[in-house]
Amino acid sequence: MGADDEQTAIRLYVKGVVMGYKRGLRNQYVSTNLLKLQGVDDKKGAEWYSGKRVAYVYKAHSLKQGSKYRVIWGKVTRPHGSTGVVRAKFRRNLPPSAIGGPVRVMLYPSHV
Repeated sequence: MGADDEQTAIRLYVKGVVMGYKRGLRNQYVSTNLLKLQGVDDKKGAEWYSGKRVAYVYKAHSLKQGSKYRVIWGKVTRPHGSTGVVRAKFRRNLPPSAIGGPVRVMLYPSHV
């Protein structure tokens, strides 16, 4: 690789946090989640992530297919507001225990 031949891990995703559900004053829309992405602070940056795949990885108690880890996949749909928050929809609605938990926003599909 270089002069020191050390392998460095390359992360193919951006870290994010589930902020909660999309909501109004009286209604809560559990099919749409709000995500805060690391290093994204404006609407223009958030628009770049539209269409990207999102993975919520969690640990369960029982083994399935040899692993205790499970994934719920989703997709970033659009920006939310002007501070870098995005909306995302998942194949199955995220449980309330996911609020405050980490998500991985994959850097594909690429629009570049």
